[in-house]
Amino acid sequence: MPFTYTPHPVVGMSDAVLQRYIEGKDPATNRQVILEVIDALTKPVNGNADASELEGVSHTGARQALLEPDTEDNLQRLFYDRGWTDGLPIVLPTEERVERMLAGTSHARDEVVGEVALSDAKQHVKFTVEMVAIVAVMAGARPEHLPVILAVASTTLPAITPSTTPFANMLLVNGPIRNEIGMNSGIGAFSPRNLANAAIGRAWTLLSINWGYMRLRKTLWTSQGNNFGYNNMCCAENEERSVWEPFHVQNGFKSEESVISIFRGWSLLNMGGGASHRPHGEEMALQLKALPALYGAATLILDPLVARNLRENEGFQTKIDYCRWLSENVKVPSGQFWKTDLIDMLMGPMAEQGVEPYATWKKLPEDALIAPYNKPEMINIIVVGGETSPLWKAADFAYTTSASVDKWRAQPAAAECADGSCGLPDPEPASRN
Repeated sequence: MPFTYTPHPVVGMSDAVLQRYIEGKDPATNRQVILEVIDALTKPVNGNADASELEGVSHTGARQALLEPDTEDNLQRLFYDRGWTDGLPIVLPTEERVERMLAGTSHARDEVVGEVALSDAKQHVKFTVEMVAIVAVMAGARPEHLPVILAVASTTLPAITPSTTPFANMLLVNGPIRNEIGMNSGIGAFSPRNLANAAIGRAWTLLSINWGYMRLRKTLWTSQGNNFGYNNMCCAENEERSVWEPFHVQNGFKSEESVISIFRGWSLLNMGGGASHRPHGEEMALQLKALPALYGAATLILDPLVARNLRENEGFQTKIDYCRWLSENVKVPSGQFWKTDLIDMLMGPMAEQGVEPYATWKKLPEDALIAPYNKPEMINIIVVGGETSPLWKAADFAYTTSASVDKWRAQPAAAECADGSCGLPDPEPASRN
C-alpha cells in the first residue's frame, strides 16, 4: 500500500493550513504531496512495480532464538535498548520459563496465531503460540493466563494505534475463566493490585510492541500518548453482582463460555460523585453530552449499585432499555457536534456523501438539537465494581470485537476424558465483530 506523508499537526488545523499541506512537500520525500497522491492513484503497483517501489517490503524473519548468557541487569538493558519492552523491567524469558508457560495451552508452539500488516513500515509480522508465550513470560503472567493472552493475540488488534491522537483501549473478560484465574471485577478492578488484570493487560501492550507498533515516526505517532496503554484497562465483568446479563451473552456467546472483548476510543470521564440529587440515568446523560459521539458509540462502566438502581428504581429492566432512553434523550446543538475535530474529520465526509442522518444534521442551524447517539446498539454497558460507592465511568469507546478463550485452553488428555466428564463447551467461532 503506497503511503504519502504530510506535515503535522493535522488535527485541529484550519482548512487553509491543510490546503497548504496538500500543496506543499512530503517531509519524508521532499516531493509535492498532491503529486504523490496522483501517482499513487494512477501508477500500477502490484505485479508491475519496479524494485524501487517495493523496496523495504518484507515478512519479518525469525529472531535469534537465544541470547548469549549475561547478567540480569545487562539483559534487562538489552531488551529495553532493542525496543522489546514498555520501559519497565520484565521477567526474562528463559527457555525453562517459556516451556512452563506453554503448559497453559494444548496448541503447538509453532502454530501461527495471526499476522499483522504494518502498512507504513512495509512489513508483515507472523507470530506463533511460542512467541505469545515469550511475551506472556515477559509480562509476568502465569500459564493459566496464557489462553486469555492467546485469545487477545488472535484478534491481531494492537494495543497501540499508529495515530497522532491518544487512542486508548479496554480489555474485558467474561465467563468462568475470570474466577479460575482470580481476575478482579470488584473493588479496585482498574487499580494496580491484581496479578491477572495487570499481567494480561500488559502482555497485550508487549505483544503490540514486538509486532512493531512502537517505532517512532513509523508506527508510533501519538503526540501525547495515553497511560492506559500500560495495561489497557484490563478487568473482568462483575457478572455475579450485575442485575443484567453479561456483556458476552449480549453478543451471542453462551454464559458458560469464556470470552475476551475489546473496546477502543479516546475519551473517558471518571464520575466522582454528586449523583444523589438527580437520577443516575439523567446524570450519565449529561456526561455523554460532553463526549464526541463518534458513529454514535459510547461505553458506560457501572458499579453494580448503579446498575441495580437503574433497574429497580428508574425502571430500566435491561441494558438495551437504558440505551434506548439515552439514544432518545441525549441531545446536543448541531454546532457543538460538528465543530468537534474528530467528528468533522471522520463523519463530515459521510454527510457530504448523503449518509443519513448526518447529511440532514449537517444542514441544520447550529442551535438545532440533534440526538447523536442515534443507534442504541452502539451504546455499551458493562458492570464492574465493588459496591462501595455508586459510581461509573463514561467513555466514547466503541466495542470492536470478541474472541473465544476456550479455544486456547490446555485440553485434558484423552485418557482423562474417557467418561466424558471433563469436556469443555463446544467453542463458537474464534471472534465475532
